[in-house]
Amino acid sequence: MSVLHDLFTTIQARKAENGTESWTAKLLAQGPEKCAEKFGEEAIEAIIEAVKGDKAALRSEAADVLYHLLVMLAARDVSLAEVEEVLAQRVGTSGIAEKASRS
Repeated sequence: MSVLHDLFTTIQARKAENGTESWTAKLLAQGPEKCAEKFGEEAIEAIIEAVKGDKAALRSEAADVLYHLLVMLAARDVSLAEVEEVLAQRVGTSGIAEKASRS
């Protein structure tokens, strides 16, 4: 298993907790909208570090983005495996062609 799978498993386990002992449980208890908001905040912070060119800060913010993405997915009962399936379906397809197929 990968670190992302391990992290997602932990996040899923935190959904059953009351939110006083775990940041993840506390965030999930606030609902999917709050989870999405936090994901957006972290994405903006990653963008800022990418523009600044600070690789160390970008690595840290990217980790935060991935964590908050997984929390947001868990909040809406979307599994990491489901996202991986979508990515697998896109393998070998041009990004331009894939985007055009959505219209």
